[in-house]
Amino acid sequence: MTERIPELEYLKMTALQKFGYNFVWFFTDIPNKFKRFFTAVIPALFLRLWYTLKGWFSVISNAAKYGDWKTRMSFVVMGFSHLARKQIMRGLIYLVFEVLFVLYMVFFGAGQLAMFGTLGTHERGSYIDPVTGIEKYTAGDNSLLILIYSILTLFIIVAFVYLWYYNLKTGYAAQEIEEARKKLPTARDDIASLADEQYHKTLLSVPLLGLTIFTIFPIIFMIFVAFTNYDVNHNPPTTLFTWIGWDNFAKLFGGGAVGAANNFGKVFLDILIWTVIWAFFATFSNYILGMIVALIINKKGIRLKKLWRTILILTIAVPQFISLLLMSQMLSDTGFVNTMLQEWGITSGPIPFLSDGTVAKVTIIVVNMWVGIPYTMLMCTGILMNIPEDLYESAKIDGAGPVKAYMKITLPYVLHVTTPYLITQFIGNLNNFNVIFLLTGGAPLLSEGAAGGAGQTDLLITWLYKMIMNEKLYGVASVISIMMFIITAAISLVVYNRSKAVKNEEDFM
Repeated sequence: MTERIPELEYLKMTALQKFGYNFVWFFTDIPNKFKRFFTAVIPALFLRLWYTLKGWFSVISNAAKYGDWKTRMSFVVMGFSHLARKQIMRGLIYLVFEVLFVLYMVFFGAGQLAMFGTLGTHERGSYIDPVTGIEKYTAGDNSLLILIYSILTLFIIVAFVYLWYYNLKTGYAAQEIEEARKKLPTARDDIASLADEQYHKTLLSVPLLGLTIFTIFPIIFMIFVAFTNYDVNHNPPTTLFTWIGWDNFAKLFGGGAVGAANNFGKVFLDILIWTVIWAFFATFSNYILGMIVALIINKKGIRLKKLWRTILILTIAVPQFISLLLMSQMLSDTGFVNTMLQEWGITSGPIPFLSDGTVAKVTIIVVNMWVGIPYTMLMCTGILMNIPEDLYESAKIDGAGPVKAYMKITLPYVLHVTTPYLITQFIGNLNNFNVIFLLTGGAPLLSEGAAGGAGQTDLLITWLYKMIMNEKLYGVASVISIMMFIITAAISLVVYNRSKAVKNEEDFM
């Protein structure tokens, strides 16, 4: 299916046929969605970057060309333009940051950047103390710390460059205000503006700092590690690691003999396919069944509604890791379920709920339904209560049955509200560590000696965990993390921006 059918043919379909067609078309059209998204967004991003840099150069050029001596001194001494114009607080803030930056670079940052190219050259040594006879160690370079501090220094340099630019921009603006014989903002005015017209900056400053420290910095660090030989044999502080270029990427995408068990590329592809299949079924099975349960409970005439909701909520109250570990024990070959089935004569041997790859995958999806449906039921219950009853009454007068009312009213309304939730759930299931690790631990093995100890039920995230904790393959693990980030980010951006929740925000307002 490469093109949509004509509109007239689409209108002739029944509601169920339209749903099936749209469902198939959504996944068939994913490559085109990605193509349209990236051909539109990437050029726009580069264009935005170009205009931003152009604006920066324009500000710097104007300050150099038209600025007075006070403004031009700010090229060297940050905040000088403000200090000379008696904006003491602004000037001191810029000056203090410049002094701290210079001291940091002289006494620490420059030294770390000097070792960034090699990530250290002196390994830790050892010797026997002649007096005590105890083995002692001599300090050496630590590649991990060098890499971390180098990246930190690069972040600080980028922040300082922006602050230097902003110093010139505000310094030249202060000059223009002074030349226009207007009053310059005082320190009190600056503080008041942070709670008024600049309040958005005040609110966003802490989240932005947290985003930089806990998200952007780890991603940049992970990208750099992907280009090193950081593993169990090159593990600081005992030994050093260094740059190896694209070797880890080559190992993942085609490294090893074709068909070999330790072929990272083949294992990665097998696990990626299962990860996507798992995420799809784990997301939509919970979503659809949870919605159906909510509809049944909310249906008029159903008695003891509070009781049924309470029973479902109780499954949420039990910690998930306890439920999953219990289910793992119950469904094992020697567990309660198999023991009882054999004692009752229903089966002659244990059913391989968790020991056979295919059966284990089905078991995982079913168990996840039991764990996840109550969450969706609760969410959909609140949404269903807000759908106007007039819509259903009008549909009933027009001759619409329950199925048509569901397809035309309930499903579109719920989908419109819950599209961000669906995307979040899908991405969360791509990285759902708990269900897989606590239920099967990734078992059974994909093959004897499989790369990274991969199992048939492993997701990329659990395979990554094994690779780091058991085999210390940090470099290859970083490449896999990069691929996971690209996949999840691309799916999130493409699907969300193409969804009706974004395109038609006002529809259900």
